[in-house]
Order: sequence, then C-alpha cells, then structure tokens
Amino acid sequence: MNTEVRIPDEIITSKIYFIREQKVMLDSDLAELYGVETKYLKQAVKRNIDIFPVHFMFELTKEENESLRSQFVTSKKGRGGRRYLPMVFTEHGILQLSHVLRSKRARLMSVRITEVFIKMRKILTDSLNVKLEIEEIKKILSNHSKNIELVFNYLDELTEKKDNKKPRTKIGYKKDTE
Repeated sequence: MNTEVRIPDEIITSKIYFIREQKVMLDSDLAELYGVETKYLKQAVKRNIDIFPVHFMFELTKEENESLRSQFVTSKKGRGGRRYLPMVFTEHGILQLSHVLRSKRARLMSVRITEVFIKMRKILTDSLNVKLEIEEIKKILSNHSKNIELVFNYLDELTEKKDNKKPRTKIGYKKDTE
C-alpha cells in the first residue's frame, strides 16, 4: 500500500494564496488533493465547525472571491458556477481537515501540504535574513562613502593651502658659477 503522496511541491504551492495576511488554500483545491468532492469536504467541516476557529478556516467575502477569480486567467475546473462562497483553510485548518475526513489519503496529503508550508516558511526566513544582511552592508558602505568624502575634503583643503603659499626659497649648497 502506498504510504506517501507524490505530488510535486510546485502543484501544492500553486494552490496556496495570500488572503487576509495569511497563506490559505481553497476548499475546492483541498478537496481535489484529498480525493473527495468539495461538497463532502464542506459538510465534514460544518459537522465539526467547533474545531475550525476563524484563524483555521474562514469563508471568503464576495469581494475576496471576485478578486481571487479575476486572478485566474482561465476558469479552473470546479470554480465556475459556485452557489456558495469558498472556504479557505490556513495551515492549521488543513491539519484539522485530515481529522474530519478520516481517510488515509487525507492524512498523508495533510502531511505533504504541511511539509510544503514548512519549506515556504524556511525560504521566507532565509530571504529575510539575506535582506537584513544586505541592509547591514548598505549601512557599512554608507559610512565608508562618508569617510571617503571626508578624506577628499581634507585633500582639497591641503591642495588649496599649498597653492596659496609663496614660493619657498631653496636651501642647500649653491653651485659656484665662476
């Protein structure tokens, strides 16, 4: 029996959206990944709504749904002609889904999706660290450029003083011209 779900990260990542400052997945995308119909997924959630607080799952507003639909260049299967607004699930809500759907595929898929969320979080953390390092380098370079400008100003002052002085008398032995 297959103990792992082999879906590329890119497919799962393409189904993750950023809505209300959260990374979420649509009910229809999750139903497809879990191998169930969207209406069964929604029924299972409604029967167990007490384990889906608003930070685990929420229903899109009409405006959010229209905005999301306008991002799709072509209509995707299962998204046209919906009678109800889609539910979206955060990473924690996705884990809860595996408990209410109670299928082996749902459990395995939840683990797979969670792995993708973890990879995304690591990538974001790594890129944030790189940005912080770049800012630190910019500060150092900014200080260097100020110091270099100061050195050039001192050099300008020295050359101006040199140009303003009288010619110096030569010292040392004079050659006899007899």
